Amino acid sequence: MATRKDKDMRRPDLVVPYMEPALKNDNVEFQSTLASTLPMAAVFMRNRFLGWAAVVFAVQSWLGESEEMKRSTATPGYFSVGMSIMSLIVTYLPIFLPPPPGQAGAAAQAAAATTAAPAS
Repeated sequence: MATRKDKDMRRPDLVVPYMEPALKNDNVEFQSTLASTLPMAAVFMRNRFLGWAAVVFAVQSWLGESEEMKRSTATPGYFSVGMSIMSLIVTYLPIFLPPPPGQAGAAAQAAAATTAAPAS
């Protein structure tokens, strides 16, 4: 009677040893995500503090960019710096180009009229 050892068809010369894959640095992805979302948040909320934080973070991530990060990211570091500077310009834009006086008042009056309207 044949034993289990006789039926084993595996060949020892074809065995490939297990090699653990190199660790992937997820910090790169987090930095690029934060560098692209902070300027957008600053523009949408018109928050100057977020605009300055976006500039500082983008410059920091651009200066700390390695060769592997340059190859793996879709957008270069200077692009995120440019976006953050543009968001900072947008947040300070109302100081230099204020909205027309009638336009801001009309929107406030319309909002006040809808909230103060009596229920029928």
